[in-house]
Amino acid sequence: MQSLSRMLYTIPAILIGFTVHEFFHAFTAYKLGDMTAKNQGRLTLNPLKHIDLIGFIFILFAGFGWAKPVQFSPEQLKNPRRDRGFIALAGPLSNLIIGIIFVLICKLMMSIPPEHLVLVMEFFSSEKIGSIYMVLFQLCINIAYINFGLAVFNMIPLPPLDGSHVFFSGLNLSYETEMRITKIGMPLLFIIIIIQNTANITILPIGRIIDDMVLLFLG
Repeated sequence: MQSLSRMLYTIPAILIGFTVHEFFHAFTAYKLGDMTAKNQGRLTLNPLKHIDLIGFIFILFAGFGWAKPVQFSPEQLKNPRRDRGFIALAGPLSNLIIGIIFVLICKLMMSIPPEHLVLVMEFFSSEKIGSIYMVLFQLCINIAYINFGLAVFNMIPLPPLDGSHVFFSGLNLSYETEMRITKIGMPLLFIIIIIQNTANITILPIGRIIDDMVLLFLG
């Protein structure tokens, strides 16, 4: 369980990450000719349309969670197999871009010399500026970490994650075969997560990958 102060930084990051992720699923489906998500009111950046309350609580207290999945109708797509992969990829890709943007904001903040803050110091004390700076920096780095995490985690090729849909779109599997894989993949994913969280065994090195991504863009 996270501390209250950490939650205050984590909650905005999760809201941004989940909302952007699901919006771009919906937006990509819409651009490819499918009106399902638009008709369901998912073509919006309003977090309330995308957040699943149980999934949101889970990610706060258990370290993993989910948003409301965006639905699409294959029969409305011009090339259902290919377009399915594009729709699935859009969510993690949007998180990757958001993560890069906020890491670069952190890098910019780290590069600002103190003398450039002289004008601001006329209105605030140096201690106040330092506090505001640290709050903004911590918020930006949390947004970067959460979005990189969503990008990496969702590209795991296990159902129901986006990576499985990207994987399936490259194959010519029957519906029955996909359902058999899904029945195995979903429990397997949860077993892996539970083992990692309870036994402290690294099966999916997501945290290490996220750290490397942040350090890469921070330089």
